[in-house]
Amino acid sequence: MKLLTINSDRGDRAAVMLDDDVLDLKAAAGILGQTLPADTILGLIEGGDNALDGVRKLLNAASGKTDDLRREGALLAADSIRYRPPITRPGLILSVGMNYAKHLEEMNTPIPTEPAAFVKIPTSLTGHGEPILPPPGHGDMIDYEGELTFVIGKECHNVSEDDALDYVAGYTIANDVSARDWVAPIFTAEGRMGPIHAWEKNILGKQYPSFTPLGPVMVTKDEIPDPSNLHLTTTLDGEVMQDTMTELVFSIPQLIAYYSQWYRLMPGDVVTTGSPSGVGYGRDPKVFMKPGQRVEITIEGIGTLSNPVAG
Repeated sequence: MKLLTINSDRGDRAAVMLDDDVLDLKAAAGILGQTLPADTILGLIEGGDNALDGVRKLLNAASGKTDDLRREGALLAADSIRYRPPITRPGLILSVGMNYAKHLEEMNTPIPTEPAAFVKIPTSLTGHGEPILPPPGHGDMIDYEGELTFVIGKECHNVSEDDALDYVAGYTIANDVSARDWVAPIFTAEGRMGPIHAWEKNILGKQYPSFTPLGPVMVTKDEIPDPSNLHLTTTLDGEVMQDTMTELVFSIPQLIAYYSQWYRLMPGDVVTTGSPSGVGYGRDPKVFMKPGQRVEITIEGIGTLSNPVAG
């Protein structure tokens, strides 16, 4: 299933993508006299297989009742809605970096022997179709980073690689938008604390509001049996900037096993898996997003995350 969160005059609602339409689950349940296990994606994730089976039961009940559901406002055209991030307020956004060999090469960075990640704050999230907002004073070096992203499905601490995928609820797309103003100082900083402070500034350049577009949907893991072999592209105003398979230096099971040594990952936590080569900063000449442009990230089996850059 392709689960998503939509915003309406009734607030944020859990929904399912059905080709070119979106089914508002709570509205549909009321019309069809069905019981909805939860009315948020997080609630459905926390409810586990039983909750997802309840959604499937609702979808079966909705089959053949398209006209009624559309007339009552439960079935909406996909291009008419406002998208929210599938998980609107995750407890944690863990953003893995340095996880594609060719991207490391373009950034003049050696391949690490262990995974590397940083935390992004939930207020950086925005939905599919919503504008990326260049921050005042730091809007000239705004870069895109298309990333396969997974969502944790159940409490996860100190798990093995063999069991790791059991803790995944599904997959989505993130754009780790970055103000690149502070990348160069990382390579020129001196002393012990200089590089540390430079790296912190670099990470702060990823925390601005709207700098983590997420969505448009979360695809349940049963629909993506092999997340290590998906085609990913990023385009800027239609020009292909990133084009790769999701061949990660550290696989999703490795990432989960590694970071769950320390983190107690919880349902709804979001983990991005790194960006491939082709980012604007790594190009010669460098390419940065400009007001009025549109960046789109497409991942096989999930869909396309599209966001304009605000003027």
